[in-house]
Amino acid sequence: MELEPKNPLRDFSPQLEKTSIQGYVWIVFLLAVIGLGAYAFFEQLFKGHEVTGMRDNVVWGVYIVNFIFFMGISYAGALISGTLHLFKTAWRKPIIRMAEFITIIALLIGPCFILLCIGRLDKLHYLVFFGRIQSPITWDVIAITTDIFGCFIFLYLSLLRDLAVLRDYELLQLPNWRKKLYKVLALGYTGTPEQQKRLNRATDIMAAMVISIAIIVYSVLAWIFSVTLQPGWHSTIFGPYFVIAAVYSGSAVLIICMWVFRKVYHLEAYITQKHFVAVGLIMLVLAAFFGYFTFSDYLTKWYGSEKNDELLIQLLFKEFYWPFIISNYIGVLLPLLVVGIKKFRTIGNITLTAIVVVIALWLNRYLIVVPTLESPYLPIQDARPEWLNYTATWVEWSLTAAGVAIFCLLFTLASKFITIVPVTGVAGEEKKEEVLL
Repeated sequence: MELEPKNPLRDFSPQLEKTSIQGYVWIVFLLAVIGLGAYAFFEQLFKGHEVTGMRDNVVWGVYIVNFIFFMGISYAGALISGTLHLFKTAWRKPIIRMAEFITIIALLIGPCFILLCIGRLDKLHYLVFFGRIQSPITWDVIAITTDIFGCFIFLYLSLLRDLAVLRDYELLQLPNWRKKLYKVLALGYTGTPEQQKRLNRATDIMAAMVISIAIIVYSVLAWIFSVTLQPGWHSTIFGPYFVIAAVYSGSAVLIICMWVFRKVYHLEAYITQKHFVAVGLIMLVLAAFFGYFTFSDYLTKWYGSEKNDELLIQLLFKEFYWPFIISNYIGVLLPLLVVGIKKFRTIGNITLTAIVVVIALWLNRYLIVVPTLESPYLPIQDARPEWLNYTATWVEWSLTAAGVAIFCLLFTLASKFITIVPVTGVAGEEKKEEVLL
């Protein structure tokens, strides 16, 4: 039996006013993981890339995999939140803010992993002053910067109504500095018809922009790979393939966030099974598209019988057999079975499936990057195995864990500053939900 939503602000007051002991333990744990990552960063900064598994042959590793993954879920958050907003989907209200937070937080973390691949951070400014517009990497920097600004504006516009509500709600027991901050950020919004009209128009425009920017940016990221002649990368479908994989992984991350915040903040009255089924169906459709693009990519490589592509496929089935199976079989078929069969559509099953999908999509990025670099276009003779093969070190895994911890910490802090579920209009939308789901 699902609970009925009550007064939203009254329900969310404990979330904003205080932090439980378990909450403080969680934050301390995340800070400890981030501290370990900081230690690993300084270890790499002072000793160089020799403390990582990257070498002259495999010049990209886990850092690039993390960059692609985080950027993917950020674009997925933009596409999902923007699309749900433009189509005025009735059930979107309780979950759309999570998608918006996923976009911004992942956008802030993803590019940091690129910096970890750079051996000379002191020359980073050269990219700005001497960047070549012919380079896809320069396109990517411009696109990501544009995306960050656009998504920040979209998030701010979507928060404006709730900021005004928090400014005016006198029963909240908050420090004075937070009340003043809400007042400043609300920009004098009072909800007049003219203000609402302008805000709705601006939000619609930004929603359309973040959708288009997200598609363009992740396509540019795909082109960094596909414009090379490396086996496994030289593919004409990498643009749409990357976009589909991004939205697929992002929908899974959104489901996990829904489950976590539903449990932590007791949002059973707002985030119901219907929301999990709705996002699960999105994940199902994306799983089918992702499976199709994956099959098309590997089929054309295998059927073409080009020597270097054959060597890559043999490497995938020998050295990377289980990651390949998890990524391209389990990660595709499990959502089709769990979400596709109605009796399996429980909150727990959908969430567990989303966790498997996230792991599978991370492995998918790993299989795109590492095996290709381990099978170079030009054969290397008389090279040591440790130069040819890549194994991530504790430094790389520590910084990876730190990136995930920062993502969780920023999400936690954001939910303590603004309600994770919008308080304006959410109760009314719950009634319409019955008709659509």
